[in-house]
Amino acid sequence: MHHDHTHPSVHKHDFLGSSHDSHARRTRWVVALTAAMMVLEIAAGLWTGSMALLADGIHMATHAGALGVAAFAYWFAKRHVGNPRFTFGTGKVGDLAGFASALLLAVFAIGIAVESFQRLLAPANIAYSEAIWVAVLGLLVNLASAWLLGGDHHHHHQGHDHSHDHGHAHSHTDNNLRSAYLHVLADALTSVMAIVALLAGRYLGWAWMDAAMGLVGAFVIARWSWSLMHDTASVLIDAEAGPDRLAEVREAIEDGDAVVTDLHVWRVGPGHYAVIVSLVADRPLPPQEYAELLATHEEYAHVTIEVHTCEGAHRLRHAA
Repeated sequence: MHHDHTHPSVHKHDFLGSSHDSHARRTRWVVALTAAMMVLEIAAGLWTGSMALLADGIHMATHAGALGVAAFAYWFAKRHVGNPRFTFGTGKVGDLAGFASALLLAVFAIGIAVESFQRLLAPANIAYSEAIWVAVLGLLVNLASAWLLGGDHHHHHQGHDHSHDHGHAHSHTDNNLRSAYLHVLADALTSVMAIVALLAGRYLGWAWMDAAMGLVGAFVIARWSWSLMHDTASVLIDAEAGPDRLAEVREAIEDGDAVVTDLHVWRVGPGHYAVIVSLVADRPLPPQEYAELLATHEEYAHVTIEVHTCEGAHRLRHAA
């Protein structure tokens, strides 16, 4: 009976990102900040009768909801990290939340585009002074939120600069944090464009700028949405990690005798990959020795090796 859970053949399934707790804490702060801004704007809108304040408050509510989903995903992934029901852990829960947020961003972009196009055809009366104040206040909140979420946005692979790194820029990307970051950036972008358009409308008489800036903002947000949707969907459907990683594993395993005949590498969480290798060799080593060849690549957190003894000149066939 071999029940030693410290044996090398026993896999752990904690595939959460190394900064999971920090990212969860930042996201909760941003949810609180966004929700407070939402309540303030809705209350002020009802008190003053300002439709601009009320509309922006309702708009903030949609982002608070999306950010709330991100915060919930962090909690859920941590809460169920050891649950055997999740075959490869909960590392991809953040990608699921990120995909949902990408869909919300897409809906947001479509809504802005439709409203902006309608305003190009039939310009609306704008209370410039009040609207500028709302846009500036919203921008300040969004900049604070972006600062909270983006502290290490461009350093997600810090501490992992190995000589074998072949451009794996997204290996440690937390798509849940990225989705929250894009939501506040989208809000900040619309605020900046609104301020520019409102100033141009008030002082230059360019009423059309409001709708034009809305169309530009919708296009930029749609691109962000598509990029996030593409990256998260690739993780969710267990797409191959890419040719660089496949080559890296082959290079580590193939020692002149062993030849990889079947290989799968896919992401199971931020900075974590699962690897399944089938190989043949004339004089095969124990599977654990092949697994140890990948030990210097700590991102390969779940490695399964299948070894077969070659019955023919496999090296000649491989070379051909």
